[in-house]
Amino acid sequence: TQTTSGASSVSFTSGIDSTYPIYMFELINCTCSNNGRGIDIYFSTNGGSDYNATKTTTIINAYHAEGGGSGTLQQITGVKAPTQSSDGLFLNYSDGSASGMSGSLLLFNPSNTTFIKHFIARSNGKNDDNTTNDLFSAGYVNSTSAVNAVQFDTFDGNIIGTFKLYGIKDS
Repeated sequence: TQTTSGASSVSFTSGIDSTYPIYMFELINCTCSNNGRGIDIYFSTNGGSDYNATKTTTIINAYHAEGGGSGTLQQITGVKAPTQSSDGLFLNYSDGSASGMSGSLLLFNPSNTTFIKHFIARSNGKNDDNTTNDLFSAGYVNSTSAVNAVQFDTFDGNIIGTFKLYGIKDS
């Protein structure tokens, strides 16, 4: 568990190994200061020296305004963080102190060195514009190297919230 009250990123550089076939990360009551655009997720194959593992991501956003009206379902494309060349995988918009988000990320077989690494993320967040966003994200890390570190980052603010890592035993 890592709890932050204003870090630019949260990194898990240990505990992701061959012990479990599935790792689950939970993000609980997170916000981004300075109107951060959301929490991006990056993967490392070198223990966190860098988080440039190439990934392919699809993001679907279902959102609805508090004041009523119809909701919208959209695919989000071309999301890139300023320092990354690959698609960003973000858990949700969480701009401002009145908003927030919670969500989870599943990472499958990160220590496998034969296959790429699949992931699934889901989150719900409330924005300052009084909308709720239910994001469904999924994809893969396009590497046969073991993924051994994960970073949650926002590039234009600081993260406030609780981050938990769990290993899930094979059935």
